[in-house]
Amino acid sequence: MNQTIIITPDHPLKSLRIDKAMVATLPEFTRSHLSRRIEDGFILVNDEIVKPSYTLSVHDVITIEPFTSDAGPLVAENIPLDIVYEDQDILVVNKKQGMVVHPSNGHQVGTLVHALLYHCKDLSGINGEIRPGIVHRIDKDTSGLLVVAKHDTAHVFLADQLADHSLSRTYLALVTGVVRENKGKVIAPIGRNPDDRLAMNVMKDGKEAVTMFQVLERFEAHSLLSCQLHTGRTHQIRVHMNYIHHPIESDPVYNKQKYRLHDGGQLLHAAGLTLIHPRTKEKMTFEAPLPDYFEAILSKLRR
Repeated sequence: MNQTIIITPDHPLKSLRIDKAMVATLPEFTRSHLSRRIEDGFILVNDEIVKPSYTLSVHDVITIEPFTSDAGPLVAENIPLDIVYEDQDILVVNKKQGMVVHPSNGHQVGTLVHALLYHCKDLSGINGEIRPGIVHRIDKDTSGLLVVAKHDTAHVFLADQLADHSLSRTYLALVTGVVRENKGKVIAPIGRNPDDRLAMNVMKDGKEAVTMFQVLERFEAHSLLSCQLHTGRTHQIRVHMNYIHHPIESDPVYNKQKYRLHDGGQLLHAAGLTLIHPRTKEKMTFEAPLPDYFEAILSKLRR
């Protein structure tokens, strides 16, 4: 089970570097080992990977995933990948629903990273040995497009685009209820739900989060939306749709519906990805069609 630490105004870890704070918290591990675990994402601050030199502040939330002092190397696995584009610098993958992006507690095999290691000889190492090549993530039960960096120069270039929002991501979401507005913008800060550490929530002291949406199709009790992220918070679209009382269909965390149209998780698909290529500086747009199960559900709703 994950360990969570919330930095309060009088907390003894306040103003410490995260690596030094972890030495005080986990004295059975060396500082160098804990630094590697921080870089590999086993120790997160506000659900994000930080550098070991990160200084803790009031309201920071540290999440520590279980790990051992002798974490073995990742082993490549021959798992089929739906590769949309590939060259010497980047790789764009259409991830299937149900696949975890990188190893974590409870998911030590069968992840996208394991498949990438089999497919690629070289991947960027900026995000540590557990997340080679991973520039951004999508949830396990969200399908669709991800860009992967094959070397550190490409990774830095793509990460900068994520930071300044020039890397554009468009999602298709089937939500419950008929959305009246043809288009809209949800501006609501998101933070960790204090009552459920596995969930996020709109919170006054959360991080800025902005989601644009447009209605593509309306059904009797559902709406198909195109959503565009202007920020990249954990579970952002899922949280924002729930916040406006139109949670995503079949979302096991944010939609407490009695009957679900799909047993595999939320009907959310990363359908579009636009980026500037790190070498050619060319603007590139990629698209991934809806999975068959998603299309089948839409066909049923149309009937």
